[in-house]
Amino acid sequence: MRMSELVGKEIININDGLKMGMVGDSDLVINPESGEIESIILPNRGNLINLWIDRQKLVVPWEAVKKIGREVIVVDLDHTNPRLHNYSY
Repeated sequence: MRMSELVGKEIININDGLKMGMVGDSDLVINPESGEIESIILPNRGNLINLWIDRQKLVVPWEAVKKIGREVIVVDLDHTNPRLHNYSY
């Protein structure tokens, strides 16, 4: 799959139906040796005040991607999963 095929697709969590963001507003972590996608880094969607103060990111492991459709990417995320991390940049 090419990056151009992912751009513009909305990422939706199957667990709660939350629209998490869109590929293009996000970053991809790619393994330089294998060329495989390891994770998607999404901007944390907080309120307007948090947008300016707190620049955390949500890391979605590629293993959480369950389906890539024509318009959306469906992920299976449990927010208690210890593999999900918030990073500050």
